[in-house]
Amino acid sequence: MTKFLVINGPNLNALGSRDAAVYGSVTLAQIEGRISEKATELGVEADFFQSNSEGAIVDYIQGNPAQGIIINPGALTHYGYSLRDALEDTCLPIVEVHLSNIHAREEWRRHSVIGGIAKGQISGLGWRGYMAALEYLAGLINEEASQ
Repeated sequence: MTKFLVINGPNLNALGSRDAAVYGSVTLAQIEGRISEKATELGVEADFFQSNSEGAIVDYIQGNPAQGIIINPGALTHYGYSLRDALEDTCLPIVEVHLSNIHAREEWRRHSVIGGIAKGQISGLGWRGYMAALEYLAGLINEEASQ
């Protein structure tokens, strides 16, 4: 079965109690539940991981084969070069997701070290951005399989 890694970086474990005006009121567990339901509909598997540690995320990426990655790197978006290298080394399609619109926030949040290696970036759609990323990756894999 097609498997996608769904990775969340630092502080995303605090969703639901963080600034709701910026991050929404949905918890990470609720987002993961919604992703699981959508994955079942699409006939794919989603494997979830969250850590506040860049090294733990790198270890997870290196130790879990998959067909694509959805990642919300949190603050690692802006300076996580070892994360970027680990993602690039997979040679997998990657979709970067952000709950808030990072391009409408502080200047330092507008640059992503991940963006240059990702197939796409979804920013500002809240939890729905994960759904769009999952649908995109599932469609991409299906198209590649039918060629």
